[in-house]
Amino acid sequence: MTMDMQFESECSGEIAAQGADAELAARSIDWLVKTARHKYSYHFKSLGLPIIQYPHDIVMMQELIWSTQPDVIVETGIARGGSLILSAAMLTLLDYCDAATAGQGIDPCRPRRRVIGIDIDIRSHNRAAIERHPLASRIDLVEGSSVEPDVVRQVGEKVASLGRKARVLVCLDSHHTHDHVLAELAAYAPLVTPGSYCVVFDTVIEDMPTGSFPDRPWDVGNSPKTAVWEFLRSHPEFEIDVAVPHRLLVTVAPDGYLRRK
Repeated sequence: MTMDMQFESECSGEIAAQGADAELAARSIDWLVKTARHKYSYHFKSLGLPIIQYPHDIVMMQELIWSTQPDVIVETGIARGGSLILSAAMLTLLDYCDAATAGQGIDPCRPRRRVIGIDIDIRSHNRAAIERHPLASRIDLVEGSSVEPDVVRQVGEKVASLGRKARVLVCLDSHHTHDHVLAELAAYAPLVTPGSYCVVFDTVIEDMPTGSFPDRPWDVGNSPKTAVWEFLRSHPEFEIDVAVPHRLLVTVAPDGYLRRK
């Protein structure tokens, strides 16, 4: 066994032990619930723009993008744009690596890999901040409800324009009710290519105390996680990557990292 193989084997055992530690899992949820009261996830930026996410999930997303090497990332719910910028930065790096491997240069004005961001309300100041960012040329913004047929059609056409063999990763992070997330899964999960992921954020709502979001329509029993569970009952081509929450411990997406087989 090589040193790398030994290291990976040791990590796998440690991750499994973390995942089996019920007290540690409970403490992790308790920490997340308490930090959410202070809007902890609002306090980070990705290359200059706010990314409303926990650092653990930010790290996991860059790892997934590197390992799956998507040609296009579809994101619903763009907020202030930081997640789009993170995705665009990783796709830029992948393009440069491909070009270097091939002994070629790339045209920064015509990037190959792309990010598609969808939001029902792209506020003018957020759009302006995204569009003036150095990575804006990689990002296509689509305004409208992510589950409206015309929006779904537009996204499908943009993905198709990259070619039949384009690798696709999807992130769902908009309206967090059961019905909306289930509709998003029906619309966008089919775009995900085998070996890639559909990441459903804020499944942790189901694990938080009832009434944690008094000014929102979602709650325990009506959350992204209940939508994931229903979706998986009729979509065996997807599976929950349980190793991810076992590794992160603190994540807004327990049961939300769905890998297409």
